[in-house]
This record gives sequence, structure tokens and C-alpha cells, in this order.
Amino acid sequence: MQINDLLIQSKELKASDIHLFVSKPPIVRIDGVLMPISEEAAPLTSEEVHSLIDQILDELQRVRFDKEKEIDLSYQIPSGDRFRVNCHFEKDNEGMVARLIPEEIPTMEMVHMPEIVSDLIKQTKGIILVTGPTGSGKSTSLAAMINEINENQAVHMITLEDPIEFLYKSKQSVIRQRQYGTDFLSFSEALRRILRQDPDVILVGEMRDFETIASALTLAETGHLVLATLHTNSAAQTIERIIDVFPPHQQEQVRTQLSMTLKAVVSQNLIPKKGGGRVAVREVMINTPAVANTIRDNRMAELPNVVQTGGEYGMITIERDIARLVSDGLLDRKSAEKMIDNPELLKKIKPEKKGFFR
Repeated sequence: MQINDLLIQSKELKASDIHLFVSKPPIVRIDGVLMPISEEAAPLTSEEVHSLIDQILDELQRVRFDKEKEIDLSYQIPSGDRFRVNCHFEKDNEGMVARLIPEEIPTMEMVHMPEIVSDLIKQTKGIILVTGPTGSGKSTSLAAMINEINENQAVHMITLEDPIEFLYKSKQSVIRQRQYGTDFLSFSEALRRILRQDPDVILVGEMRDFETIASALTLAETGHLVLATLHTNSAAQTIERIIDVFPPHQQEQVRTQLSMTLKAVVSQNLIPKKGGGRVAVREVMINTPAVANTIRDNRMAELPNVVQTGGEYGMITIERDIARLVSDGLLDRKSAEKMIDNPELLKKIKPEKKGFFR
């Protein structure tokens, strides 16, 4: 059994992910649903999983995997298709999950990004957070934002990724892509030294710990545009997560810092798309004076209401974005009715009013 054959088969099935673990056949995720790669596929043995993983890891990666029990990397098959791979141990057995990285770098239109986000990434400083659960399309949305900047702005962008996913070619911008484990050894240390590399825009693949979050906020405060991700489900939860990372005696200072440096939180998830596939539905919170005051005064419970009433500033609730997707023909109206509490939003939509909610 060859790993490249399995990866090719998963792509042909239009799977987003393939899972390999002992005592189960290869499992693929198609439109968010897990299923065996084929009806004939037999359960994998420990030896087979080990062999498949060995076909991906080089000698140094194998040593690191055996020592640390987990490793992230990117892998390219002969056809040129690239995958983001995580290898891990589970009940003393090896396992692997590989996610297909689309060949084409997406545009803002391809990921159906609200137009307000195109305005946000023209900022020259501050921090924009793209959040959501695992598998919600955060990396794809960030790639579209990086692509938009690359196409239209003459800036120096540095990405810190684990691993590198989309491969960018410098256009209007100059882009340096750095990979954790080979190009740098610590996100927080790389961020501390990044000022010496003359960046304008910095992408932090994931803000994982106190040091990384603190460094990212400082960079946003000192005149750089920072794009980063967090595993949170809403704008309000995102703010709370950031503040809670800091010790109690620093939290008031961080609330003040965040109220000044934050530009926006784009929180998203994937839902079934009309006609098949999935599409991102998003909440967008813009850091208006009302949002900044709410953060600074530690009134996080009020943030959802501020977003709800902030439409004139470009803020978007999940329900309003669902209505936008219906308006644009990307979501079935009956499906949308099950997702929202305010059916009046859908009554406003007429077929000729495509883009009405933009």
C-alpha cells in the first residue's frame, strides 16, 4: 500500500481530509461527513500505518516524531498536490491526518468574504483575528486575505506557519514564508526578532500561548498589520480567550492594549452549500469606539449586542451573514430558516437583490 495512492484517491473523492489509524480502514471527510475511503477498504494494521507514515517522513522528521510523539508538516505528491499532515500517537499506535491544500490560492470572491474585510486589510497597523473551530476554513480565509494584499499593495509580508500551506509568489508585495521547526524554533522568539526583518504585514499561523499573543499585540501596537488565528467560536469568546491567557495582574493592561490595537474579529464556520460542498458563514466584529469601550471596561457579555447593532459600521452577525448567503444563491432558504431565530431577515430577500446584505 502506497501513501501517494491513498492521497490521490482522497482528492478524486473531493475529500478535505484523510484519516489513518489502526483497526479502521482509511477514513475520508467529504462535505464535513466522515466515511470509509471505499467499501472494499480493509482495516489498517499497526505495521501498515507505520509504513504509510514512513513514506512521508524523512530521516530527521522520523527521529523528531519518535521523540516528541507528534509532528506537523507539509507533503507534496508527484502530481504536485500538497497536503498538510499531522502524525501522532494514539494508544501507543501511530496515526495520521492529512488535509488537501487547494492548488489555487483563493481570492476574496472565491471564499465569499464580506466586502468589509477587503477594507480592513488595507489598514497599516493593528491586529485582525480569524477564528473558528478546527476545520472551519480559517487558513483558506487567511490565504485569500494575503493574496488580496499581494495583488494590490507594495508591502513586505512575513508569515510564520506550522507548516507552510499555500505557496505565494511575490507580486505587488514581497513575501517571506517561514516554517516552524525548520526556519524558526519558537513562535514567540520569531516574533520578538521579526522587527529586524522590516515587515509591514505579519501572519501568525496560530496564537498558541501567552508569549505569542503578547508579542503579536505588541507588534500590532508598534505600527504593523498582524493577521492571526485562534480556535474560538465567536468574537466575544475570542476577546475573553486572549485576556484570560494573561495573569490577573496584567489583564487590565491587556484589555486597554487590545481595545487600541484590535481592528476586527472574523469568526467563521462551514455549513452545507446549496448544490453541494460547504461555504463559510461569518460573524464580523469591527473595533468601533463602542467595542473598544466594552473591552476596556470588561463588559464582554455586551459584545454580541454591540455587533447586533453595529451594521452601519460593517459589523455582521451570523444570522445576517446567513441571509447574505441566501441572497447570493449560496444557501438554500429552507436550510437557512432552520439556522436563524429572526425569519424577518429572509423576508427582505428578493432574487433580483443579489448582494443586498453586503
